[in-house]
Amino acid sequence: MITLAPARLTEVALLGAHCDDIAIGMGATLLTLAHGNPGLRVRALVLSGGGTARAQEEHAALERFCAGTALELTVLDVPDGRAPAHWDRVKTALAEFRRGTEPDIVFAPQRGDAHQDHRLLAELATTEFRDHLVLGYEILKWETDTPRPAVLHPVAPEIAAEKARLLAECYPSQSHRDWFDDAAFLGLARIRGVQCHTGYAEGFELTKAVLDLGGV
Repeated sequence: MITLAPARLTEVALLGAHCDDIAIGMGATLLTLAHGNPGLRVRALVLSGGGTARAQEEHAALERFCAGTALELTVLDVPDGRAPAHWDRVKTALAEFRRGTEPDIVFAPQRGDAHQDHRLLAELATTEFRDHLVLGYEILKWETDTPRPAVLHPVAPEIAAEKARLLAECYPSQSHRDWFDDAAFLGLARIRGVQCHTGYAEGFELTKAVLDLGGV
């Protein structure tokens, strides 16, 4: 197995269709980034939830998941479940967001996600971030759309546990969902860990990357 490490990491961009998508999909990776890169610039865009209690949850949650970073979060009010009907607005918002960030890595939903809002954002992400490394995170939910991630990020056991704890503490509005619990989140992280010979990990889809072996 080949391990790849970025040459630099000063800024990342986070894209989510709904409040809690980012933390569910890559909360342990966020904690790892924050712990290992104090002062990292984190620019985040969430499409729906603006003006509601969900947006307040999201702001409080990402402040904790990204503690010690320079976090900027925008939460829009695109109707939940109706993002494709607001394609032009989503595209315009994403283009505006792109002009305000120059990330080393972009994190977005994975393109095979069954939820139409997630899938639209995943498809549009690479149209705005055309020359960037875009990694698609997986969002655990009731649909059987779990991907086969090409990129695996090992995380320490205590980080995996901290992610599960913070999800429960930061998103009380989701506690009624039968899949929203420590066992589910740690179970998926354990499976991804098995797939890269470690305890726990988070998985990401990779659409395209350029390999530089020094020949150009």
